[in-house]
Amino acid sequence: MSPATPDSAGVSNRIADGVFFSAVVMGRDIQVTLPAEIRPALTGLPRPATVFTGRSMQVDVLLRGLAPDGEGGPLLVSAVAGMGGVGKTELVVQTAHRALNEPGWFPGGVLFVDMFGYDPDRRLSAADALLGWLQAIGIPGEHIPASEQDRARLWRSVLDAYTSQDRRLLLIVDNAATEDQVTPLIPADPTIPVLVTSRHTLDIDARLHDLNVLDSDAAVALIREVVAQRRGADDPRLQAPDQQRAMTELAELSAGLPLALRVVAALLADRPRLQPAALADRLRDEQARLGGLSRQEVAVGAAFDLSYQHLTDDQALLYRLLPVNPGPDIATEAAAALTDLPVDRVSVLLEDLHRAHLVDEPTTDRWRMHDLVRLHAADQPASRPAETSTARHRLFTHYLHTTQAANTHLTPTVPTNTTRFPGWPDALRWLDAEHDNLISVCTSAPAHDLPHITVDLASALGNFLDFRRHFTDWITITITVRDMFRQVGDRHGEGQAWNNLGLALQKLRRFDEAINAHTNARDIFHQLGNRHSEGQAWNNLGLALTEVRRLDEAINAHTNALEICHQFGDRHGEGQAWNNLGLALTEVRRLDEAIDAHTNALEICHQFGDRHGEGAAWNNLGSALQQVRRFDEAINAHTNDLEICHQLGDRHGEGIAWNNLGLALREMRRFDEAINAHTNARDILHQLNDRHSEGTAWNNLGSALQQVRRLDEAIDAHMNARDIFHHLGDRHDEGTAWNNLGLTLREMHRFDEARSCWEQAIDAFTKTGDAVSATLIRTLLNELES
Repeated sequence: MSPATPDSAGVSNRIADGVFFSAVVMGRDIQVTLPAEIRPALTGLPRPATVFTGRSMQVDVLLRGLAPDGEGGPLLVSAVAGMGGVGKTELVVQTAHRALNEPGWFPGGVLFVDMFGYDPDRRLSAADALLGWLQAIGIPGEHIPASEQDRARLWRSVLDAYTSQDRRLLLIVDNAATEDQVTPLIPADPTIPVLVTSRHTLDIDARLHDLNVLDSDAAVALIREVVAQRRGADDPRLQAPDQQRAMTELAELSAGLPLALRVVAALLADRPRLQPAALADRLRDEQARLGGLSRQEVAVGAAFDLSYQHLTDDQALLYRLLPVNPGPDIATEAAAALTDLPVDRVSVLLEDLHRAHLVDEPTTDRWRMHDLVRLHAADQPASRPAETSTARHRLFTHYLHTTQAANTHLTPTVPTNTTRFPGWPDALRWLDAEHDNLISVCTSAPAHDLPHITVDLASALGNFLDFRRHFTDWITITITVRDMFRQVGDRHGEGQAWNNLGLALQKLRRFDEAINAHTNARDIFHQLGNRHSEGQAWNNLGLALTEVRRLDEAINAHTNALEICHQFGDRHGEGQAWNNLGLALTEVRRLDEAIDAHTNALEICHQFGDRHGEGAAWNNLGSALQQVRRFDEAINAHTNDLEICHQLGDRHGEGIAWNNLGLALREMRRFDEAINAHTNARDILHQLNDRHSEGTAWNNLGSALQQVRRLDEAIDAHMNARDIFHHLGDRHDEGTAWNNLGLTLREMHRFDEARSCWEQAIDAFTKTGDAVSATLIRTLLNELES
């Protein structure tokens, strides 16, 4: 990736396919690499129904508002409002697909979000929707701000970037209930239109489109065309004159509501011997419910009641139980656990419900219910006592046990379970797909008298949430666990939850809160006389204190942890405390003591057969040895760590070990070996999607390449590092990359560009409080000027 030429101020606003935003969130600069095109299949836009009648005028009106060169210019917001089940979503989906086929209208693609405004269990806030959209266009989740206001500000900057590149977007906000769900999503740029659907007429300064039921002709046409499409145009029911009157009656009994019409048509299509007149006769018998079709929930309920009565026992069981899943969708395998039926059988049943328009399939083998269908299904009486609670226990247990199996692939210290997942990629793929469901299970289980599910699932999810940097979710479930223990008066459990909460808070660099959490954990364990757990809390507290440079307190914390572990004969815990103490000692340049600490940790871990801990100790020892220029010993230490990680199948640890080994090799002027080591680290960490560590590997690789005068490659490496750190919002490491880039450019006598890079580095270090690094770079600038 080559940079754009900086202007006189040293700031560029474009970098290859990326766009550089200035100070859009909390004073930070953000670089976003925009995708070449946002494909509908990747952004949640549903497929249009193959049968769509009676809405051509409404589609044309909406299209005129979307046209970039329409009369009076494009409309900023068009809001489609109407009763539930009237076809609002289908109208905007059909319109969107039409608009996307118009050349040049929306070269940037379309973004679609269902706000679930009328389902209190799944309702999205504007902040939630912004998170999904920002991730869809390529911003890493860990970089997206927490507050709705900052997300909206970033979102509008992203939209400005699309506009500046002539990549106009279409935004669709579906199923919103209130203005505050929509307003933060609306761009300031009127060239980016928004389609909104709601059962309410929202006060959002939009062009309003009230959608009514279909007239009689369109309603009959919808039924006929669905049957013809599924059974063929020669279906005799479509030809018999006496059945045409029944078709009209079916349309009238359905009150022209498209959702009800499609259910009726599906019943006819699924049963080729079912005559329209017979079906109409049955609908008349249920006039008490159908008479309420003017009230949206009753109307939909009547339609689904009719469909429900024609389900087989197994179909009806699945239909009733699907709402037990607390997340947004459910996999076929999970549905099998829910019903206690074989996967192949459940797959067929889901396809049956899909044909009856009772479930949707947003992605292959994942199923979801419309919010009203979900409410209707949940309201159906069980066929036996405790049906729902038993199914919930099966489903939640399935999620727990599968998560625990997946977690073994992410936890090098435990034996890997290959009976469920063959390897790391499969385990990670499942966790990614079920992420939302797992968090929902974790937070909802206590309300269903399943507290052990919450505790065990939260524990099993920690490594995944840490690896994928879903730190907010980690905090959410840990708070759930803490509050649950607090309510039942379990002080020990509350202390453990405080400890875990502190670890999660550290990941978000909320160190003051983390220190408070670990302090609470320490105090609880001290009050309980649980000295062993108190030692663990001291240890974690020390890590947080190190991060805020309260190093004397950190050393004291780790020393306390060390003494407690020694007192209780916890040699393994003692090893961990020695290792962490060594890190703090290194920071205060007490390097000989740090080396002794890591050596002690190494011996203890080796004694107890803790290979993972032994590898970590070798790694930290190697880094300390480098600080005292004992490079041969450092190379040996990092090589030992590398071998252990490889034996354990710890790919992430292997990548870190390669990186640190490269640093030691470079100091020994073994540059080709160093380049190979950093390249291996970069490739491994890229495969594992550890963007921060990958950026570090790029930076180190660039420095090694510079030593062998491969300067163009070095520039590319440092730019990649800079871009990654910028994406992640790590200003300090970004400053380091800017500095290294400046050093390389100076070697090429590109002094103006080097000066610009160092100015960026000084700015980054100044803002992060690293006065020492800022001063050193100012010295380089002065030397350059002289």
